[in-house]
Amino acid sequence: MKKILNTGLIGFGNSGQTFFAPFIEADPGFKLAKISTSNAGRAQLAASIYPNAAVVSSADEIIGDPDIDFVLIGSPNTSHFEWTKKALLAGKHVLVEKPFTVTSAEADELIALAEKQNLILSVHHNRRFDSGHNTVKKVLNSGLLGTLVEMEVHYDRYRLNLRPEAWREKPLPGSGTFYDLGAHLIDSTLDLFGKPTEITCFLITQRPGGLEVEDNFELILWYPGLKVTLKGGMLVKEAGPVYTIYGYNGTFIKYGMDVQEEALKAGHRPNEPGWGIEPEKIWGHVTYDKNGKTITEIIPSEPGRYQDLFSNVREAILGENELIVKPEQARTTIRIIELAIESSLTKKTVVYRD
Repeated sequence: MKKILNTGLIGFGNSGQTFFAPFIEADPGFKLAKISTSNAGRAQLAASIYPNAAVVSSADEIIGDPDIDFVLIGSPNTSHFEWTKKALLAGKHVLVEKPFTVTSAEADELIALAEKQNLILSVHHNRRFDSGHNTVKKVLNSGLLGTLVEMEVHYDRYRLNLRPEAWREKPLPGSGTFYDLGAHLIDSTLDLFGKPTEITCFLITQRPGGLEVEDNFELILWYPGLKVTLKGGMLVKEAGPVYTIYGYNGTFIKYGMDVQEEALKAGHRPNEPGWGIEPEKIWGHVTYDKNGKTITEIIPSEPGRYQDLFSNVREAILGENELIVKPEQARTTIRIIELAIESSLTKKTVVYRD
């Protein structure tokens, strides 16, 4: 296969503008050939930022183009299944925004189709490439904490007022904070520990204004000897630690979110010097006992590298590397979401089952 992949981007909302197009443009192994959006204002913006890409009004103009090798799907959650299926049937490799699909049955169908078509299918679980996630991996691998007993991870925001135009805040399949932010935390936990044995979940609505979907979640994933709590809310004015991890020998605490998203929104690009490097003020620390003394050690954050997700997908398409974010793993995330909703509705802990 040719070394430069002609790429089509479906959707130019937040995902397309912030998390997809800048990384395709920065990687010489891709050519951003087409962008589809039905929004006139976004079409004008896309044409001004990416003048070498054709801007079209319909995703079908990307999927039906024989020169397109690779399709990025940044459309709303309700259309992930439809456009991924169409792209795979058209012989295109696909990277779809998270959540992979709305249901695990849809995910199963797409995985089987990609295998039948001999195509690469991956999901944009970019938070595996956060500085925080990679720093946690470093801490766990160091052994400083000893046997783990508990981990708590937060993905919090402050947004009191509802956004009438936001589909994520409407009662649609796959809407709400849990599918949006929870999917990130679940995938990262699966990357660290694999599938849980049991699931406990609380989904609630806190903000005023008639919001019809949840805006706060607390998910507990149970493992033998280990409790993992994943939390997200929209009314967190002053954030606490993002990561808190307890072990027999010590504790790891880290404040502050990965800096890449804010850098992208400020107009920075991933090929700039110093990309993804966190300021020292949000580095984490480990407190542990050594030789009868309590020691606190600052842990420098690993750089965040969202670009590695894209380069890995390209290498997998070219047969040069194994895919990191496998669709089967993303399917497990969706299955956990389904079981978590069951837990919340029944007010019971449920056993994980595929």
